[in-house]
Amino acid sequence: MRKVVIGADHAGFKLKEHLKNFLKNKRYLVIDKGNTKYDLNDDYPDFASKVARAVKKDVRGILVCGSAEGICIAANKIKGIRAVPVWTLNNAKLSREHNDANILCLSGWELSNKKAEQIALTWLKTNFTKDPRHVRRINKIKKLEK
Repeated sequence: MRKVVIGADHAGFKLKEHLKNFLKNKRYLVIDKGNTKYDLNDDYPDFASKVARAVKKDVRGILVCGSAEGICIAANKIKGIRAVPVWTLNNAKLSREHNDANILCLSGWELSNKKAEQIALTWLKTNFTKDPRHVRRINKIKKLEK
């Protein structure tokens, strides 16, 4: 079974809950790192760090906040994370094929449930190409983390 770790703040909570159920129905094992209840006073860095620390080589993550950007910035502070905010199916595909992104960040304010479903499935089903030029670039990113 394919695994995905998911998390969101209050602005992404409704979309996270929808995606969690959608992905379970698609036979994904969904690990929810919170928030597990709607809390207007929660903070996206808390959930970004929980999901980012749970992402491993064979596990990807999905984060949702209002804009997708704040939670993405926070997740990218964790070594080894390549989180991307995605708005289109083409970006979902390219972020996996070219960048080997391991966390997908979505907007709870701007994306419909249907569009978020399409983006998430495209992103989860797309593999990294391992093209030498992309491997070279990712290795350069890894050097920046040192």
